[in-house]
Amino acid sequence: MSKTIIIDPVTRIEGHAKISIYLDDVGEVRTARFHVTEFRGFEQFCVGRPFWEMPAITARICGICPVSHILASARTGDALLAVAIPPAAEQLRRLMNLAQIVQSHALSFFHLSGPDLFMSIATEPGQRNVLGLAAQDPELVRSGIRLRQFGQDLIEALGGRKIHPAWAVPGGVRSGLDAATRTAFSARLPEALATTQVALARFKDLLEPLSAEVASYGRFASLFMGMVAPDGTWEHHGGNLRVVDAQGHILADNVSPDGYAGLFGEASEAWTYLKFPYYTPHGYPEGMYRVGPLARLNVCRSMGTPLADAELSEMRQRANGGPVTASFYYHYARLIEILAGLERIGQLLADGQLEAKNLRADAGVNRFEAVGCSEAPRGTLFHHYKVDEDGLITYVNLIIATGQNNLAMNRTVAQIAARYLRSDRLDHTLLNRVEAGIRAYDPCLSCSTHAVGQAAFELELIGADGTVVDRMVRGK
Repeated sequence: MSKTIIIDPVTRIEGHAKISIYLDDVGEVRTARFHVTEFRGFEQFCVGRPFWEMPAITARICGICPVSHILASARTGDALLAVAIPPAAEQLRRLMNLAQIVQSHALSFFHLSGPDLFMSIATEPGQRNVLGLAAQDPELVRSGIRLRQFGQDLIEALGGRKIHPAWAVPGGVRSGLDAATRTAFSARLPEALATTQVALARFKDLLEPLSAEVASYGRFASLFMGMVAPDGTWEHHGGNLRVVDAQGHILADNVSPDGYAGLFGEASEAWTYLKFPYYTPHGYPEGMYRVGPLARLNVCRSMGTPLADAELSEMRQRANGGPVTASFYYHYARLIEILAGLERIGQLLADGQLEAKNLRADAGVNRFEAVGCSEAPRGTLFHHYKVDEDGLITYVNLIIATGQNNLAMNRTVAQIAARYLRSDRLDHTLLNRVEAGIRAYDPCLSCSTHAVGQAAFELELIGADGTVVDRMVRGK
């Protein structure tokens, strides 16, 4: 008798979702579905608004990564104005994006995935969270909080507040960074770098004891996509697109973000609100690709900073020199990106032009369609707008990183379930493993804020006739 296992909701992620695992008649995993069960509608209700307002409006998509939407939207506005923004404004935007990468990756690693990594898989659900980890390893959690605070404080210093800063606008930014503030953040860099290096060492110590997880938490061949600089180094803002396969062969390179539609299509399924982007030349679903920290490290030649380059070299050696295909290594890649981000923040803070007063280019509507792109912590983010002659939005398409990882997340759930699921037994370790596999991607499903609290977590084993064969409830 075929059966279905439902996990609803998935916890410790940004947003609300459930997971269904489908078994065949002999109890083997047939497929898995990662359902996103909420709908936001930003692409529709932004129609009719002036494009000048879009950075502020789209920032409200997400309370965790508003900076990512602000910067992608502002770049789209730059293109509609057909202007090159002042050099200081470009550097300031890059500084804020690096601060966003640091704070978001710290949240993901220490708070959301830390319990998956540093606590036993069999830990009771009531203790398997950041508070339980803090009781077990207070210094680890404390240092993670301070690392995230560094990024958040830098965002606030630039934009006036940590969440939804009204700062980047079409044509540039509103304000610079004075010398005293730059000096103060430079003084905090050594602690942030030390925290990241300790976290890297501790994570690498886990790779051998967690080798089974490395092998089964989303390890498969796929394409990878991300931005690179003109010389092929790691890029997070203002680069062009590169696509590589699982062997490292470059399939597309130096593609301007406004050419994304020539590379990627978007499929949809009736059982989820999350779209399924795919690499068009390979078709759907064979054109599955991954974005985010792991993809960015797989597509780039180097990180461009000494400490991060040394870590990238070691990570690639662990993967026999080629692209890393294990999604468990997203955690590894996140830490390397924090390291690179901190090194580049140090370089930018030493730049006196951040105090410049000329920070915005003035112009009117000169184009009626544009695409802005930036590397969000979770992956490449596209904002595609069309406007009329008055600058009013007539079309919006937002392609977020989590959607681009959708096919890979579904495959990851199926891979984990195939290895660890027993059709006649449900237990908390299975739930822990499936959730941990999803959290490796750090998905941001609703792109909205939500309060800390206990959400019900339900897993049901359902027979073909609809009878509940077994059921587990967590946190209710």
